[in-house]
Amino acid sequence: MFFIYNIVLQVYYIDHFKLSIMSFIKEFKEFAMRGSVVDLAVGVVIGAAFGKIVTSLVDDIIMPVVGFITGGIDFSDMKYVIAAGDPANEIPETAILYGNFVNVVIQFLIVAFVIFLVIKGINSLKRKEEVVEEAPAGPTQEELLADIRDLLKK
Repeated sequence: MFFIYNIVLQVYYIDHFKLSIMSFIKEFKEFAMRGSVVDLAVGVVIGAAFGKIVTSLVDDIIMPVVGFITGGIDFSDMKYVIAAGDPANEIPETAILYGNFVNVVIQFLIVAFVIFLVIKGINSLKRKEEVVEEAPAGPTQEELLADIRDLLKK
């Protein structure tokens, strides 16, 4: 008797486990196929590609111009050395690379500005919603009841 009871319990738990997994998979599928998740995934992929474009724009076009204006300063090589390295003993130098930070800040400002321009352009392309004029206000409930009363008296 105990053997049969044990088998019944195992079958119950296996079925319950299968149902839990199937429910979890169904819920995940509904979540993954939701429009906003797919839109987010597309946005991330396009954002990564756009980031590469902006990085190239900053590194290859803007920073040389900024370097020329500032007298040939290359921001990416700027650093503050905390402890000098010793190549003979293979001790690396310890430095704060703030020049790279300057490049990243400039990239961020460019990305923010370009996104601002894109959103502004999209907003200007949207059709301007026609202003719906409100219908003139009709008589109030009291006025209608008074008119009905007057009609009934006649």
